[in-house]
Amino acid sequence: MLARDPAKADAAYLLGLILAQAGEPEAALDIVATAADIHADDARLLALFGYLLQMSEQLEQAIAVYDRALLLDPTQGETWNNRGGALQSLGRLEDALDSFDMALNKTPGHFGALYNRATILLKLNRAKDALTDFTQVVARVPDYAEAWNNRGVALQSLGRLDDALADFSRAIAFRPDHSDALFNRGVVLEEMRRSAEALASLERAVAVRPDYAEAWVKLGVCLQNLKRFDEALASQQRALALRPHHAEALKHAASTLCESGRIAEGFAFYERLAAYAPVRERPIMSPHKLLHDAEQRAYLAEQTGQTADCEMLLHRGDGGRVAGAAINPDPEGAISRRWISSNPQIVVIDDFLTPNAFEKLRRFCLDSRVWERSYDGGYLGALPEQGFACPLLAQVAEELRSVYPGILADHPLHYLWGFKYDSNHSGIALHADKAAVNVNFWLTPDEANLDPQSGGLVVWDAAAPQDWDFRRYNGDTQACRDFLQRKGAKPVTIPYRCNRAVIFDSDLFHETDAIRFKDGYLNRRINITLLYGRRTAENR
Repeated sequence: MLARDPAKADAAYLLGLILAQAGEPEAALDIVATAADIHADDARLLALFGYLLQMSEQLEQAIAVYDRALLLDPTQGETWNNRGGALQSLGRLEDALDSFDMALNKTPGHFGALYNRATILLKLNRAKDALTDFTQVVARVPDYAEAWNNRGVALQSLGRLDDALADFSRAIAFRPDHSDALFNRGVVLEEMRRSAEALASLERAVAVRPDYAEAWVKLGVCLQNLKRFDEALASQQRALALRPHHAEALKHAASTLCESGRIAEGFAFYERLAAYAPVRERPIMSPHKLLHDAEQRAYLAEQTGQTADCEMLLHRGDGGRVAGAAINPDPEGAISRRWISSNPQIVVIDDFLTPNAFEKLRRFCLDSRVWERSYDGGYLGALPEQGFACPLLAQVAEELRSVYPGILADHPLHYLWGFKYDSNHSGIALHADKAAVNVNFWLTPDEANLDPQSGGLVVWDAAAPQDWDFRRYNGDTQACRDFLQRKGAKPVTIPYRCNRAVIFDSDLFHETDAIRFKDGYLNRRINITLLYGRRTAENR
């Protein structure tokens, strides 16, 4: 028919449709593109042209053609839906959402648009709205495994873990090889501390899909929580074999090695993660972060005679190990004995680091551009995965367990960080930590502190309830204060002193004392925290 009449729009449309359905999209695109040039006012033909462009991944061109079709006939629900899919593929999620909304407005029962809108809402962190849409989807198609899985993700985001678990199980019942549902089910079970069941689900996920790097990572986390460290490390190595720069795999491999007592090897993985990190993202710089970076640039320029650009990639000072001891000894185990007899469990240690270790570690903190995490309290954080895991800190972490066996012998290193503060901001709010024992020590000279009776730490004589989750005891300051008031808890104030360490039970609520330090880069209060062991409620 087209050979006899190349201008026959219906023939071009139908032949293009048949060729596309027969698996010949390139031939279909050639025919429909030619016809669309002739019939620029045929909305149906333009809609098919846009769809074929989309299938060939010419997304921008497809959207332009869809727009032309919709100008001619804005009632085409399917075209609005396909346009939304193209926008979604380009990462333009808000625009895609608008397009799916239009599809449902023009064709209220459009099943594809309803499902697609739900997936976009989920990606936009609008879990409650996504849940409403996914609920409609599974009501219409009860055996739609992918919708049950995504509905479970929405419920998980809303903290409804039991309901999420039920939805993931439904998805698996309809599709036993659904690797994402198996993975998500394992993650939720692990969050619920049902590690044995989580392990089984994650093992099924990687059996179904051996190249599923994220599932290998979570399987490793589960094994680590079960204290099966060699298997946990092997699982992270499987993830890294698939994706050598996988950030979560590197981080959890580091954590696994540290918790198994192989601290130096663990820090090497943190070093790999810091080296592989992309150029640092700087969305909105806080005023105290901008001030710190300006002061550090001036300080480094004065030290080196060269301009130091804080926008550059990772730069660190000398954080190598020191010859001899990094921590001063505990004569006759006096500090360990004080720990055992203290209630609440708090010990204060002055002259904590040896002079060589103290000077080198302080210089590392001053010279290194690793203070990337900005907090509202006016302080900055340096994390091991961002370059803070230097060999000297590994040496300190190792020696702590040997110098204070009565405190730390049963508790391996769990995590660490550094904080650097503005001269008079509020510091860290009331909280407890996810560990068994905190080791906190300070590096700034005493003359920087304008009030020798404060500037340190306030530790309360009450522990976070074991049934509280991390978000509550570490993030809900008002709930913590209300609890302390109900308990009639009393604070123990430890004033700031240079090279002073405070070791205490991590379950005890604590906060930074009032800070009044001199202005200037060298006067910034610096503290380092090492967490050992697991909180009682976290032990499996």
